[in-house]
Amino acid sequence: MSTLVLSEIYIYPIKSLGGISLTSAEVEERGLKYDRRWMLIDESGIFLTQRKLAGMALLQVSLAPEGLVVTHKTKDIPALVVPYETHSTRSTLVTVWDDICFAYIVSPEANAWFSEVLEISCRLVYMPENSIRLIDPNYAKHNEKVSFSDGYPFLVIGQESLNDLNSRLEQPVPINRFRPNFVFTGGLPYAEEKWKTFKIGNVLFYGAKPCGRCTVTTIDQNTAQASQEPLKTLSTYRKQGNKVIFGMNLIGLSTGTIAVGDRITVMEAAS
Repeated sequence: MSTLVLSEIYIYPIKSLGGISLTSAEVEERGLKYDRRWMLIDESGIFLTQRKLAGMALLQVSLAPEGLVVTHKTKDIPALVVPYETHSTRSTLVTVWDDICFAYIVSPEANAWFSEVLEISCRLVYMPENSIRLIDPNYAKHNEKVSFSDGYPFLVIGQESLNDLNSRLEQPVPINRFRPNFVFTGGLPYAEEKWKTFKIGNVLFYGAKPCGRCTVTTIDQNTAQASQEPLKTLSTYRKQGNKVIFGMNLIGLSTGTIAVGDRITVMEAAS
């Protein structure tokens, strides 16, 4: 069996905006540090996503000493700085899929910036530590909490899984279509979907369930243009029930720091 090595780490501080590649990251219960702790909501408090607003892909987030810096990938628009510490005390209820939890409205300035850039009335919110959003109890191990990600704190995809998909496509797609937290080299395509308990470095994870994919995978993250692929091809050989599967949703069973180059050790896998 080939050596499994963590090759890429990504976080997406503001849900559905551009991701950030890291060389190391802190594993927390809700996800990697800063991962999807911010989110855009509409006037009803419902989360915004590239599924309905593909232009969100063109907003790039980076980490700076003073906070998150948001820029536009194609337009010359002044950057927005979002401090890591939200001092706002204005809270509101927000909806992420079937979950409702509370969050802080970051600032009128952030709301105005995003509303102008995206041409839709929206607000930027932050999830504080005392906001509780739980993982689906059918898959949770210890009533774990999760950030604003779709349902689970972490997502892993094998490079061999992407290679196998791209071998079937006329135009290969990059990994950013799938918004993983972890990418690894080694092993067979889709091996990650059988992992039950495993370690990245010294941090323990549990494989909760394969990830059902949506139309975000069809949006080019550099142009916001949508097509039929790779969902069309994936649906021909990666269907479970009515879902198209690619990648594995994870729960963290411990915390700590992980880094690109860390070995992955699988302790238990489904046969």
